[in-house]
Amino acid sequence: MSLTLDSIIKDIKKDPAAVELIDKIIPGFATNPQMKLVGGMTFKKLAKIQPAKVTPEKLEAIEQALSSLG
Repeated sequence: MSLTLDSIIKDIKKDPAAVELIDKIIPGFATNPQMKLVGGMTFKKLAKIQPAKVTPEKLEAIEQALSSLG
């Protein structure tokens, strides 16, 4: 299953390569305990409730990173 911005964060965190890429875009993604609280959300949803942390530019970078994984 390929990962996209419509994938829930919990599923994305199961892929070590995806976690590594996203951690470069959003530092602390891999280790932030609050990420467990939003595990059932998508990055699109998270961007709506945390626009200062998940900006449109970061969303685009995450989308490109996930698509690069195939």
